[in-house]
Amino acid sequence: MKKRSVLAVAMAASMLFVACGDDEDTTVSTVAAVADSAAPAEAGDIVAVASANPDFSTLVAAVAAAGLVETLQGPGPFTVFAPTNEAFAALPAGLVDKLLLPENKAVLAQILTYHVVSGKVMAADVTAGDVPSVEGSNIAVTVDGGVKLNGSANVIITDVAASNGVIHAIDAVILPPGLDISAL
Repeated sequence: MKKRSVLAVAMAASMLFVACGDDEDTTVSTVAAVADSAAPAEAGDIVAVASANPDFSTLVAAVAAAGLVETLQGPGPFTVFAPTNEAFAALPAGLVDKLLLPENKAVLAQILTYHVVSGKVMAADVTAGDVPSVEGSNIAVTVDGGVKLNGSANVIITDVAASNGVIHAIDAVILPPGLDISAL
Protein backbone atom coordinates (compact mmCIF):
# COMPACT_ATOMS: atom_id res chain seq x y z
CA MET A 1 0.00 0.00 0.00
CA LYS A 2 2.86 2.36 0.84
CA LYS A 3 4.42 1.75 -2.58
CA ARG A 4 1.17 2.79 -4.29
CA SER A 5 1.09 5.94 -2.17
CA VAL A 6 4.64 6.75 -3.24
CA LEU A 7 3.66 6.14 -6.88
CA ALA A 8 0.59 8.35 -6.49
CA VAL A 9 2.70 11.13 -4.97
CA ALA A 10 5.25 10.77 -7.77
CA MET A 11 2.51 10.97 -10.40
CA ALA A 12 0.99 14.01 -8.67
CA ALA A 13 4.38 15.69 -8.50
CA SER A 14 4.95 14.99 -12.18
CA MET A 15 1.59 16.54 -13.01
CA LEU A 16 2.61 19.63 -11.03
CA PHE A 17 5.78 19.84 -13.10
CA VAL A 18 3.70 19.50 -16.26
CA ALA A 19 1.31 22.24 -15.18
CA CYS A 20 4.11 24.62 -14.20
CA GLY A 21 6.57 23.84 -16.98
CA ASP A 22 7.01 26.10 -19.97
CA ASP A 23 9.28 23.90 -22.06
CA GLU A 24 7.45 20.93 -23.58
CA ASP A 25 10.61 18.85 -24.11
CA THR A 26 11.66 19.30 -20.48
CA THR A 27 8.15 18.49 -19.28
CA VAL A 28 7.98 15.24 -21.21
CA SER A 29 11.44 14.29 -19.96
CA THR A 30 10.48 15.04 -16.36
CA VAL A 31 7.26 13.03 -16.56
CA ALA A 32 9.01 10.19 -18.35
CA ALA A 33 11.75 10.15 -15.71
CA VAL A 34 9.16 9.88 -12.95
CA ALA A 35 7.33 7.14 -14.87
CA ASP A 36 10.57 5.24 -15.47
CA SER A 37 11.41 5.31 -11.76
CA ALA A 38 8.46 3.02 -10.95
CA ALA A 39 9.46 -0.61 -11.29
CA PRO A 40 6.83 -2.76 -13.04
CA ALA A 41 6.47 -4.95 -9.92
CA GLU A 42 5.44 -1.85 -7.94
CA ALA A 43 2.91 -0.62 -10.50
CA GLY A 44 -0.66 -1.80 -10.67
CA ASP A 45 -2.29 -3.09 -13.82
CA ILE A 46 -3.00 -0.77 -16.73
CA VAL A 47 -6.43 0.24 -15.40
CA ALA A 48 -5.05 0.98 -11.92
CA VAL A 49 -2.16 3.05 -13.27
CA ALA A 50 -4.45 5.02 -15.61
CA SER A 51 -6.99 5.51 -12.80
CA ALA A 52 -4.28 7.02 -10.59
CA ASN A 53 -3.59 9.72 -13.18
CA PRO A 54 -6.26 12.46 -13.42
CA ASP A 55 -5.23 13.19 -17.04
CA PHE A 56 -6.69 9.81 -18.03
CA SER A 57 -10.11 10.13 -16.30
CA THR A 58 -12.02 10.25 -19.61
CA LEU A 59 -10.13 7.20 -20.87
CA VAL A 60 -10.87 5.30 -17.65
CA ALA A 61 -14.59 6.17 -17.93
CA ALA A 62 -14.58 5.03 -21.57
CA VAL A 63 -12.83 1.75 -20.72
CA ALA A 64 -15.52 1.07 -18.10
CA ALA A 65 -18.38 2.02 -20.48
CA ALA A 66 -16.94 -0.27 -23.17
CA GLY A 67 -16.68 -3.21 -20.76
CA LEU A 68 -12.91 -3.47 -21.17
CA VAL A 69 -11.81 -3.12 -17.53
CA GLU A 70 -11.33 -6.85 -16.94
CA THR A 71 -9.50 -7.25 -20.24
CA LEU A 72 -7.01 -4.48 -19.42
CA GLN A 73 -6.56 -5.90 -15.93
CA GLY A 74 -5.69 -9.28 -17.48
CA PRO A 75 -2.21 -10.73 -17.80
CA GLY A 76 -1.37 -9.06 -21.12
CA PRO A 77 1.14 -7.81 -21.74
CA PHE A 78 -0.39 -4.81 -23.47
CA THR A 79 0.91 -1.57 -24.89
CA VAL A 80 -1.73 1.14 -24.56
CA PHE A 81 -1.56 4.40 -26.49
CA ALA A 82 -3.63 6.36 -24.00
CA PRO A 83 -5.37 9.55 -25.14
CA THR A 84 -5.33 12.26 -22.49
CA ASN A 85 -8.45 14.13 -21.40
CA GLU A 86 -7.38 16.96 -23.74
CA ALA A 87 -7.27 14.48 -26.63
CA PHE A 88 -10.85 13.41 -25.94
CA ALA A 89 -11.92 17.05 -25.51
CA ALA A 90 -10.60 17.81 -29.03
CA LEU A 91 -13.16 15.43 -30.57
CA PRO A 92 -16.29 17.01 -32.07
CA ALA A 93 -18.62 18.50 -29.44
CA GLY A 94 -20.86 15.90 -27.81
CA LEU A 95 -19.09 12.90 -29.36
CA VAL A 96 -17.59 11.58 -26.12
CA ASP A 97 -21.01 11.72 -24.43
CA LYS A 98 -22.53 9.81 -27.36
CA LEU A 99 -19.77 7.19 -27.27
CA LEU A 100 -20.38 6.59 -23.57
CA LEU A 101 -24.04 5.67 -24.18
CA PRO A 102 -24.84 1.95 -23.83
CA GLU A 103 -26.09 1.73 -27.41
CA ASN A 104 -22.63 2.76 -28.67
CA LYS A 105 -20.67 0.28 -26.54
CA ALA A 106 -19.45 -1.73 -29.56
CA VAL A 107 -18.18 1.38 -31.38
CA LEU A 108 -16.46 2.62 -28.23
CA ALA A 109 -14.82 -0.78 -27.70
CA GLN A 110 -13.65 -0.72 -31.34
CA ILE A 111 -12.06 2.72 -30.86
CA LEU A 112 -10.41 1.81 -27.57
CA THR A 113 -9.02 -1.54 -28.72
CA TYR A 114 -7.53 0.30 -31.70
CA HIS A 115 -5.33 2.08 -29.12
CA VAL A 116 -3.96 -1.24 -27.79
CA VAL A 117 -1.14 -3.40 -29.15
CA SER A 118 -0.37 -6.91 -27.94
CA GLY A 119 2.94 -7.17 -26.12
CA LYS A 120 4.98 -4.69 -24.12
CA VAL A 121 6.63 -2.18 -26.46
CA MET A 122 8.89 0.29 -24.68
CA ALA A 123 9.78 3.62 -26.31
CA ALA A 124 13.33 2.47 -27.06
CA ASP A 125 11.90 -0.44 -29.10
CA VAL A 126 9.54 1.58 -31.32
CA THR A 127 10.29 1.54 -35.04
CA ALA A 128 8.46 3.00 -38.01
CA GLY A 129 5.92 0.86 -39.81
CA ASP A 130 2.45 -0.60 -39.54
CA VAL A 131 1.60 -2.19 -36.20
CA PRO A 132 -1.44 -4.43 -35.73
CA SER A 133 -3.82 -3.23 -33.02
CA VAL A 134 -5.92 -5.49 -30.83
CA GLU A 135 -8.93 -4.14 -32.77
CA GLY A 136 -7.47 -5.76 -35.91
CA SER A 137 -6.52 -2.75 -38.02
CA ASN A 138 -2.98 -1.46 -38.38
CA ILE A 139 -1.66 1.70 -36.75
CA ALA A 140 0.84 3.61 -38.91
CA VAL A 141 3.83 4.54 -36.73
CA THR A 142 6.40 7.14 -37.76
CA VAL A 143 9.46 8.13 -35.75
CA ASP A 144 10.82 11.20 -37.54
CA GLY A 145 10.79 14.11 -35.08
CA GLY A 146 9.11 12.00 -32.38
CA VAL A 147 6.75 9.06 -32.41
CA LYS A 148 3.48 9.76 -34.23
CA LEU A 149 0.48 7.48 -34.82
CA ASN A 150 -1.49 7.67 -38.07
CA GLY A 151 0.12 11.03 -38.80
CA SER A 152 -2.05 12.80 -36.22
CA ALA A 153 -1.36 11.63 -32.66
CA ASN A 154 1.93 12.46 -30.98
CA VAL A 155 3.29 10.28 -28.21
CA ILE A 156 3.83 12.84 -25.44
CA ILE A 157 4.71 10.64 -22.45
CA THR A 158 6.43 7.27 -22.73
CA ASP A 159 7.03 4.14 -20.72
CA VAL A 160 4.51 4.48 -17.89
CA ALA A 161 4.99 1.08 -16.30
CA ALA A 162 2.13 -1.24 -15.40
CA SER A 163 2.30 -4.78 -14.06
CA ASN A 164 0.74 -6.10 -17.28
CA GLY A 165 2.29 -3.78 -19.85
CA VAL A 166 3.08 -0.17 -20.58
CA ILE A 167 1.20 3.06 -21.27
CA HIS A 168 2.28 5.77 -23.70
CA ALA A 169 0.18 8.96 -23.52
CA ILE A 170 -0.94 10.48 -26.82
CA ASP A 171 -2.38 13.89 -27.65
CA ALA A 172 -5.16 12.77 -30.02
CA VAL A 173 -7.72 9.99 -30.30
CA ILE A 174 -7.03 7.75 -33.28
CA LEU A 175 -9.87 6.06 -35.15
CA PRO A 176 -9.81 2.71 -36.92
CA PRO A 177 -9.94 2.94 -40.72
CA GLY A 178 -13.48 2.91 -42.07
CA LEU A 179 -15.17 3.88 -38.80
CA ASP A 180 -17.80 6.54 -39.44
CA ILE A 181 -18.38 8.42 -36.19
CA SER A 182 -20.69 10.91 -37.87
CA ALA A 183 -23.39 8.21 -37.85
CA LEU A 184 -23.63 8.33 -34.05
